[in-house]
Amino acid sequence: MGKPLFSLTLLTSLTLASCSSILNNLPGVYTVDVQQGNMIDQSMIDQIRPNMNKRQVLYIMGSPMTTDAFHQNRWDYIYSNQPGGEPRMQKKITLFFDNDRVVGFQGDFKPSALPVIKESPETTVDLPPREIEKTLWEKITGLFGIDDIDSSTESDPVNSEPKSERGINNPDTPMN
Repeated sequence: MGKPLFSLTLLTSLTLASCSSILNNLPGVYTVDVQQGNMIDQSMIDQIRPNMNKRQVLYIMGSPMTTDAFHQNRWDYIYSNQPGGEPRMQKKITLFFDNDRVVGFQGDFKPSALPVIKESPETTVDLPPREIEKTLWEKITGLFGIDDIDSSTESDPVNSEPKSERGINNPDTPMN
């Protein structure tokens, strides 16, 4: 009794394990989107121009995915995306430098011949000036009569300076 049950269990487990298409398409099983590398799109490639230095390329593209120790004038950018168990999509571009200047690139993208015009998503709004007689703080202090005290100290230049500057509690002033 144990040998046929063991054989049946072994056969079933091997069948299910070998058929990955059955396991990947089970209803209710979530598969994670896997993204790796630097996101590369056509707008980034369109901004790269000949004779750009490495700092400018770093600003546009980010750090390269791989740098070759033997070819330091070559930067490789690789982006891989596998959404939800679907086939993997991979994009690659290689930039070549000479004296820290871009001399060329190859890969899955082609530069556009048109100049890059990057529109700003920011909008400037001009607001008319507000006509306020008093601020909220001035209105609150005016209720308590503090408004009159502040104006009297501002008009008296002798009393407006701190006590330490007039010689009180100042260790540098000689005592009589």
